[in-house]
Amino acid sequence: MKIMGSVPISRRALLLGACAATRAWPASTVTLTRVPEGGLQPQIATDPNGGIHLIYFRGEPLAGDLLHVKSSDGGRTFSSPIKVNTLPRAVVATGSVRGAHIAIGKQGRLHVAWNGSSEAKLKGASGQVPMLYTRWNDAGTGFEPERNLISAAYGLDGGGAVAAGPDGNVYVLWHAPEAGQEGEGHRRVWVARSANDGKTFSPESFFKTKPTGACGCCGMSAFADEHGNIYALYRSAFKNVHRDMYLLASSDHGITFRLQAVDSWEVGACVMSTEAFAATPHGVVGAWENKGQIYWGRIDPESGTLGQVLAAPGDANGRKHPALASNSAGDVILTWTEGTGWKRGGSLGWQVYDRHGHIKGERGQAPGILAFSFATAYARPDGGFGIVY
Repeated sequence: MKIMGSVPISRRALLLGACAATRAWPASTVTLTRVPEGGLQPQIATDPNGGIHLIYFRGEPLAGDLLHVKSSDGGRTFSSPIKVNTLPRAVVATGSVRGAHIAIGKQGRLHVAWNGSSEAKLKGASGQVPMLYTRWNDAGTGFEPERNLISAAYGLDGGGAVAAGPDGNVYVLWHAPEAGQEGEGHRRVWVARSANDGKTFSPESFFKTKPTGACGCCGMSAFADEHGNIYALYRSAFKNVHRDMYLLASSDHGITFRLQAVDSWEVGACVMSTEAFAATPHGVVGAWENKGQIYWGRIDPESGTLGQVLAAPGDANGRKHPALASNSAGDVILTWTEGTGWKRGGSLGWQVYDRHGHIKGERGQAPGILAFSFATAYARPDGGFGIVY
């Protein structure tokens, strides 16, 4: 497989229309960049060679397209955009919880999965929206035509997720009701597995844990670490009011999972939340929302459970949509949105922590989160961090 080459253009030219190809990084720890083309819902993954891969949504939120750009110089410049989806307007962005997820797998191959829009082809026999997946092609020229991975478990509402490991195992997850059942309390988390780097997938199966339901219009997130462990965060809907956060962990390539209740939230409404993961030199970290505040913690790879949990600093102000990244020293950046809601934008917040979870530097804030969007983060080669929002 060929890893994608980059056609560099200036980051400022891409975003602001002026050349800045030789501009040095500022002295600050964190640099901010707008999503290209006024796009929404950026997601970043970094390949083994340090390439930064950014995907983002462009178009009307009900039905638009995904674009991919790559940086080979730590985020200073990005390549020209390449369309991810083959089918036109096949991606949905309404609600900030249904958009695309990206993962890096074997030999740096990109894997992308997303909820299909109402205009997407490849629907179910009764017109159900698909769970779509694509990967970087073997020729290194672009993305393969997307595929619908749902064979029976239709009923998408909130978002799906994708995880990929260096061993060639790929996992696409989503939540939907069991056959013949209705309601959030009967939703299960399903997984379609690939053992050949996404070439083919097994039919989906649900995680055989105690029934928790799944918050219908909430997103979820998944991650596969270098040791073959798989993690997923999702929100329950037990009896339709117990909207608790759960961590799933598997050490046998997604055959069995351990379940940990991370927090509790009793509310009779869908809270439209999302989650995030990142790898650090000292293990995987995860982040989520609870009652308008953002929390994060480190996962023990042996037990598959979260240890010490930390809250984002300062007073919570309708915080949602976390993102995480870690540098080679083990420092972690946590980002979130404040004040966002249905068809309503807000502001960006972030905090850097050292490897021990101690606050490092002042909390940062910036206006400009667009409606139905959020931020993503990456580690720069100099040890600082970049945020795209």
